[in-house]
Amino acid sequence: MKRRRFSDEFKAKVALEAIKGQKTANELAQEFGVHVNQINLWKKQLLEAAPKVFSRGKDREAERLNQERDRLYRKVGQLQVEVDWLKKKTGLLD
Repeated sequence: MKRRRFSDEFKAKVALEAIKGQKTANELAQEFGVHVNQINLWKKQLLEAAPKVFSRGKDREAERLNQERDRLYRKVGQLQVEVDWLKKKTGLLD
């Protein structure tokens, strides 16, 4: 039997309906044609991921800053190698 694939939008819709609590999981399973366990899993995933929705901008900014820091460290290392090489060539390095 081939596995069915559900879109993210469909999963979110079903999970939100489950969170609302207006219908039982069994009723939702019949309505949407999915197993109760699947609905409970999607509901759990949605609840766990919800706080991240509000911190995405902060995460992106932190990632951007980390990448910039790494780039600058690489540049400092490159420049230090050049300085050492120039000192060696001019006889200033002991």
